[in-house]
Amino acid sequence: MNIITIPKKIVKGEKLVAIPCKEYEELLRISKKKAGVQFNFDKDLNKIIKDVKRDKIVGPFSSVQKLKKSLEK
Repeated sequence: MNIITIPKKIVKGEKLVAIPCKEYEELLRISKKKAGVQFNFDKDLNKIIKDVKRDKIVGPFSSVQKLKKSLEK
């Protein structure tokens, strides 16, 4: 069994995790891929907000009566 001593100065009271380099690279790849998804999410969210402002999308409703009133229009 190998023993490694890590100075407290490096971890500064934080938890430390050791993983193989291949797993670390995979985590980086996944996080970069998800960052791209987040960008598309923001773009779609902006489109939805514009649609709501143009009254293309209605809701959510706080009561059934408000829903019925909206459907009568």
